[in-house]
Amino acid sequence: MKFVTGLAAALYVAALPLLLVTASVRFFAGEVRFYERGFRAHDADVATGIAMPELDRAAGEIIDYFENDATTLRILVQEDGQEVSLFNTRETEHMKDVKRVLRFVFRVNEVTFAYVVGYVALAVLWSRERSPRGLAKLSLAGVGAGLAAVAVIGALAFTGFDAAWMKFHELVFRNDLWQLNPDTDHLIQMFPEPFWQEATFIVAGMVLAMAIAVVVASVAYLAMVRPEPAREPEHPSRERRRRESRPTA
Repeated sequence: MKFVTGLAAALYVAALPLLLVTASVRFFAGEVRFYERGFRAHDADVATGIAMPELDRAAGEIIDYFENDATTLRILVQEDGQEVSLFNTRETEHMKDVKRVLRFVFRVNEVTFAYVVGYVALAVLWSRERSPRGLAKLSLAGVGAGLAAVAVIGALAFTGFDAAWMKFHELVFRNDLWQLNPDTDHLIQMFPEPFWQEATFIVAGMVLAMAIAVVVASVAYLAMVRPEPAREPEHPSRERRRRESRPTA
């Protein structure tokens, strides 16, 4: 039983930082304002030759593609007065890979959310195998692991983002479709490497903000709610005298 209890607690410590990271990635991937801001910050309309309103509409369709069951991303835009496909075959094939990765992240987000909520409900509120103080300590341990990961990502983004970004693609994708031509391919023109470097900082900042909230709540609880002092067992002779002194009628 102790093994099961310990394993459940260890899984909570692992699930909590995964929940924070995947929730941040999912929010970023589904928030059109991040895309629109990036287009304007990096002059995507100039790079692509496509009007900004068309790019903004395309951003919404990309977000829908990540969430729907469509296999291929097909976006039509107005370019030089003609309706054309925004992405070529290589780009749409790469977007299939991107969608597969993001859908995996979404599933991890859902599983970790269900586990964290389930652990609190079952181990703390229902069976009381774990006290609220114990949960606060586990949460601090999980956040500590998450902050360590954020620190590593931040260091890479500051000191060697180019190499880290390339290594990420080599590890995550099984082909070279991600190697696009910035002179001709709209996908990399809309989302250049500086866009993703900024995105890394944004996601890391979101994780950090949520982690700080968990730390503040956990530390505040530990500071305000003191553990109850353990009762010392009564000496046998004293307990016997106390029983003998009770009235019999």
